[in-house]
Amino acid sequence: MENIPVQKVDIMSYAGKWYSLCSIPTIMDKDWYQTTETYVIHPDGYYAVFTTYKIVGTDEQRYTRSKLFVTRGSNNAILKAQYVWPFKVYYWVVELADDYSYAVVGHPKHRHLSILSRKPGMADSLLAEIIERCKKRGYDTSKLVSQEHHILPSAETALA
Repeated sequence: MENIPVQKVDIMSYAGKWYSLCSIPTIMDKDWYQTTETYVIHPDGYYAVFTTYKIVGTDEQRYTRSKLFVTRGSNNAILKAQYVWPFKVYYWVVELADDYSYAVVGHPKHRHLSILSRKPGMADSLLAEIIERCKKRGYDTSKLVSQEHHILPSAETALA
């Protein structure tokens, strides 16, 4: 299975809140957990991204802002994230549910991976299938770290 972006992403459907269920962390987010990202379409043509997270060992909520720019000609599937001006990093949507209930964001050189969901959890079987497909794309899935979104047992059943 190739590590390539999906064919097309609908900008409006992709906007909104995402829960990062697990990720191969970067230097910046290696100590984060319970991360959520909210994508808001900015009038200047990019996503304004509002990220909330907690630092491992604390229960303090923190946040950061970044920008996400669509690469022209990619049908909105290749983007570049800007956390600190002027630097940008690749953000490829490599898997996307038809109903936009989950997305997988990767990197062309397998440097980062995030499994995102519209809910704070998903069925274990679906998550296992997604992780297996990521492994087939060449990602080192042994480096995946849970974002530890805590949900009530009754809610977990409803998410399945």
